[in-house]
Amino acid sequence: MDIKNLIEMFSKLPNLGPASSRRLILHLIRNKEKIMLPLAHSIRELAEQVIECEICGNLETKSPCSICLDQRRNTKLLCVVEDLGDLWAFEKGKIYSGLYHILGGTLSAINGIGPKELNLQKIISRVKESSVEEVIIATNSTLDGQVTAHYIVDLLKGLNVKVSRLACGIPIGGEIDYLDEGTLNAALCSRQEINSAKV
Repeated sequence: MDIKNLIEMFSKLPNLGPASSRRLILHLIRNKEKIMLPLAHSIRELAEQVIECEICGNLETKSPCSICLDQRRNTKLLCVVEDLGDLWAFEKGKIYSGLYHILGGTLSAINGIGPKELNLQKIISRVKESSVEEVIIATNSTLDGQVTAHYIVDLLKGLNVKVSRLACGIPIGGEIDYLDEGTLNAALCSRQEINSAKV
């Protein structure tokens, strides 16, 4: 592999264009022993060890993951998030003590992502087979996030579980992973129950 190919690979990563990728690769090359080789080793090691949690969809080196195995968590609360970054946002602020369910994205007709492509059906079995009393839908306030939230509400109809949605603090079009801890905490604390009749 030559430098040009590596720059092209890096430019496919989120928030990295060709110019940023060139600067990054140049920095790595200049610091080959100190940064580049240890980074390459860590990436390979992680790629070989990371697995998806069989319960929630979290990515760790063991399954079930440490969150699902943590007996201090409130098993009555289940927070449904789009991606791992959203889970990290909640955990970073230490503002939520329940369990999670990671969808792996949102429903999107344009991108060809339907219910089968997401971790949706497991939500039903988790609610039925555990002590979950409230499902908190924490999808982003984007169009796809809202469509996904409505789909989840329909899935949970008749299961005798409270369904709520994050409320104030999240701007329309905003993404959870980019919110500060105070805004995220306000949204979590002021979540509202979803009445399926109004959806």
